[in-house]
Amino acid sequence: MGQEKVAEVGSLEPGKMTQVKVDGQATLLANVDGNYYAIHNICTHKGCTLSKGRLNGNIVTCPCHGSQFDVTNGHVMHGPAQKPEQAYSVVVQDNDIIIET
Repeated sequence: MGQEKVAEVGSLEPGKMTQVKVDGQATLLANVDGNYYAIHNICTHKGCTLSKGRLNGNIVTCPCHGSQFDVTNGHVMHGPAQKPEQAYSVVVQDNDIIIET
């Protein structure tokens, strides 16, 4: 299992999300009420970039066709997507936000 620093605490405000790269893969990093979560950033429906969508609580809505995913676990909350997103473990060490792969 690898670990990759992707950001620092405070660089992503609560209620915000951004794209980071982990092992060369587009990954969505979200701050939900001060807790950090990471899922694969490419929609499983048609390949749109989730971080360009909207984050409401722990639900990200794809900007292309409206699929919704829970950023805490990658589960599909509303289609048309049927396949969940890969979820990654996120840890905070000192001031570093680290994604485990």
